[in-house]
Amino acid sequence: MITTRPRKRLSHTELQKIIKQHGWFLAGRSGGARALLAFADLTDRAMAGCNLTEADLSGALLRRAHLYDCKLDRATLFGADLREADLQGASLIGANLRGATLRGANLTGANLFKADLRSGSIATKDLKGNLFEMSIEAGPAELDGARLVNANLTDADISDAVARSTDFTDAVLRGAKLLRANMQKAKLSGADLEGADLSAADLRGADLEGAILTGSKLELTDFHGASLKRVLSDKPAGRLVKDLVVPLDEMLRLHELWVESDGKSGRPADLTGYDLRHVTFPSHANLAALVAENATFYGLHLEGARLQGAKLNGADLRACHLSGADLRGAQLRGALLSRADLRDANLQPLAIGGGRHYPANLENAQVRCVDLRGAKLREAVFRRADLSETDLSHADMTGVDLEEARLTPKRTPAKPVEG
Repeated sequence: MITTRPRKRLSHTELQKIIKQHGWFLAGRSGGARALLAFADLTDRAMAGCNLTEADLSGALLRRAHLYDCKLDRATLFGADLREADLQGASLIGANLRGATLRGANLTGANLFKADLRSGSIATKDLKGNLFEMSIEAGPAELDGARLVNANLTDADISDAVARSTDFTDAVLRGAKLLRANMQKAKLSGADLEGADLSAADLRGADLEGAILTGSKLELTDFHGASLKRVLSDKPAGRLVKDLVVPLDEMLRLHELWVESDGKSGRPADLTGYDLRHVTFPSHANLAALVAENATFYGLHLEGARLQGAKLNGADLRACHLSGADLRGAQLRGALLSRADLRDANLQPLAIGGGRHYPANLENAQVRCVDLRGAKLREAVFRRADLSETDLSHADMTGVDLEEARLTPKRTPAKPVEG
């Protein structure tokens, strides 16, 4: 921790004035001034929803501070003490968190894209303009016990960080640098580590069940005692498309013909158990009544696809792009849909002749961190499904079956300080 300068305890009134002037500074208004809060004592202070973009909070004491929904893009938080701070939904894009202490902090849903959490020291210039290091130094960021569920850490640098027992469930760590990071007993279930560098990282006893490790660097990574169940790696995740008796393009052509002719010609496609990650489906593909149970679709672009009545039970559709897709009556029992984009998708009942209709069935499905804004979910079945951190804004929930489903409690949005 940084202790080379005395702390100044700011009153609530003083702090609100600084934040307001900072807002004017960002807007280029007269009377504006950048928030210079280095080494300030802001313990327990309420700053939720504030815009502190590019503010200087070096070495600040922010223990238990209320910073949820706060905008801290490119802010300097070098060596700051953020223990037990509430940073839910905060934006920390490009923030300098080198040497910061985040033990026990809540960063659920926070955006730390390209944030820097390495060790380092503060440098300044002498009168001749030469750089020299001050005596202010800090080790790597401390994240022990922090909560980073569904946080975005894409391209963040967390090298050498200490993150023991830290909760990274469903966090996005694509391209992140985690070299030599101490992540013993960390929870990384469902985390997306595609292209991440985990070289020499300590993951002993960590929970990586269902994590994505495609393209990750794992030289000297210690997985002793770690749970690696259902990890998706570069290894095949099922039967290979190249082994199909009928080439996939021909199979899809025959399937579309079968659908459009009401089964009079063509042939229905069955892709049960296949690894389809490297397949490019046609735009707005007609895949109605497709059978692809336990197939792997991870990350595929299926915007506007016609999948009504499709049998996708147990399929891996994580991170798939399904905005505007027609999934009426689709069977998705036990399917994996975490981080999928289902904006404006249609999951209403599928009408069948004779007045019958079949609801979309997502019983026991993993629907965590999914974007379902504006989706049509009338009468959809979500019994015992996990919808943690899923965005259901403006979705049609008429008659939805949520028996024993897991939902994230709604949090009142912060009211930002007027600028």
